[in-house]
Amino acid sequence: MIKLRLKRFGKKKEASFRIVACNSTSRRDGRPLQELGFYNPRTKETRLDTDALRSRLSQGAQPTDVVRTLLEKGGLLEKKERPSIAIGKAKLEKEKVLKSKDKDKDKAIDKDVDSNEAES
Repeated sequence: MIKLRLKRFGKKKEASFRIVACNSTSRRDGRPLQELGFYNPRTKETRLDTDALRSRLSQGAQPTDVVRTLLEKGGLLEKKERPSIAIGKAKLEKEKVLKSKDKDKDKAIDKDVDSNEAES
């Protein structure tokens, strides 16, 4: 299977990446089938060869998660909700609801304590 993934290059601690098409069994920095773009995470610079990327995607190439997000930002792929992100958002909403309930209980307890002290 052909994968669209990042190939690392650059100096130590100053990495940049090339977006490449390669076999799924080849090494990360091995010889790619085709170079399709460039990504620099430090400056957020991205250059994409849109024609070549569209042809590879139409042939059935599978992008990795990072490359998928870059292609979504570049407008080549539709943004889709990933299950892990949806689960994470649901967890955050549940935690917010629980925290707000706890705060409401604390406020009610504080009011009861204040009213009891005022009566005494």
